[in-house]
This record gives sequence, C-alpha cells and structure tokens, in this order.
Amino acid sequence: MPDRIDLTASDGHTFGAWKAAPSGAPKGALLVIQEAFGVNAHIREMVDKYAAEGYLALAPQLYDRVERDVDVGYVGEDRERGIACMKAMDFDDAMRDVEAARDAIASGGKTGITGWCWGGSISWLAACRVSGLAASVPCYGGRIPDFKDESPKCPVMFQWGETDASLPLDKVEEVRAAQPGTIHHIYPGAGHGFTCDHRESYHEESAKLAHERAMAFFGEHLALSRTSPKQDRRPRQFPGAAFLVIRRWRLNSHQGQWAMLPYNV
Repeated sequence: MPDRIDLTASDGHTFGAWKAAPSGAPKGALLVIQEAFGVNAHIREMVDKYAAEGYLALAPQLYDRVERDVDVGYVGEDRERGIACMKAMDFDDAMRDVEAARDAIASGGKTGITGWCWGGSISWLAACRVSGLAASVPCYGGRIPDFKDESPKCPVMFQWGETDASLPLDKVEEVRAAQPGTIHHIYPGAGHGFTCDHRESYHEESAKLAHERAMAFFGEHLALSRTSPKQDRRPRQFPGAAFLVIRRWRLNSHQGQWAMLPYNV
C-alpha cells in the first residue's frame, strides 16, 4: 500500500497524493495519473506495481480541486460522480498539480508520466506543457485528439484500444498524422479501459503487452545518462518528426486495417 502524503501547487492549492518507493535505488521516477474515477484502488495498485518495477512512483489526487479524496468505482452512481468531477476540472490547474507532483519525486532521477482515460489526456498535455519530464505514455485519453497539435517536450508513446467506442480509429489516425514523431500502439480487440483489471473491459493479453512496452519505454528514457564529459551535453529536443520513431501505424483506407511500418535506421 503506498503512503498518503500532501503536496502544494504553485498557486497554494494543497492536495493529496499516494507515493511508493522501490526496495533499492530507483531506476527513475514515475507520475501515475488517475482515470476519471479518482485515485481509487486500481490506481494505488499501479503505484505499488511501478515501485516493484524499481521506480519511485506517485499518484496525485488531481480531483482534490473539485472534491477531496475521490475514490469511486466504474458503474452506476460511482461512475456518474467520477464523470462529474472530470468535467469540472480545469486543465491548467491539473498542470500545476502535475508540476508539484513532479517535484515531489525529483529525488528518484529522471521522471516519466503515464495515465489512462482522463489521465491519458493529462499525460499527453503534461508532455507538452510541463518541463522536466523525460518520457510520457498516455493510454486511451479521450481528449487527446482535441490537443493533437500541441508540441511534446519529451518522447511520447501512445497506447490505444482498437475497439474503444470513445476513441474511434479515425481519431487515433488524426493524432498520429499530427504527431509523426511519436510512437503508437493499437491493441486488437481491446476497448476503453483495457488495461484495468477492475473493469469489465479488461483485456488481459493486451494489458500485459502494454505494460511491457511501457516499462521498456521508460527503461530507455529514464535510464541514468552515461554521457562522456567530452560528449555534447546539450538537451535533446523532440519537435515533431525530428524525434526518431522506431515504428508507426498507417491506416489502410482500402481494407480498414492498421499496418505497422518499420523505419530505416
């Protein structure tokens, strides 16, 4: 079980967060961003899971600006309460809280961010608007297409569900086309919430693969620098297509299928 702590944003707002440390020296630090349902049992489990993987992990209670300690389930009145909080949130306020959360785990080394559902949208916006992040893995964020033209400051790997009713593949293709310097994974047969084992939409095979890919991505980008003193230490920039992409997806308009296209490197 992660530890409950309090954080303060730059505007003086105080909010809760859940933090877990690895058993040894951290590989890096990870911000874990909630779905539309607050920092509930599933999100706290993910904090522990990332700590077990070797990361200093923290999940900020971003809904505290609307309602304190929101922790709800996925159906009925719980779902409606979570959706209401999500709609009441301001993205600029969320970015202030992400910045405070980033600072709270700076001791863990390079910091990445990941999130699902609403948290996927926050993870994308943070990659574009918050400095000091080394990598981002947004998962099926419903608002990402609305902000597809923003410019990421760090490497980004998107995870999408093929049958996600809230994010049709044509919307995913819009994001991919607007962000050729990012990585996209589409999971066949997976719908919205496919990584969450507390939801009926959980797709075990896809969830395991998505986790493995996220860990590999963070392992690459959060690793301690081995740059020689004689080498160029200028910060790397990732403006659009300048970032090397290992793979991308293209929609075959004739067959309605996605194909993986390798890059020559």
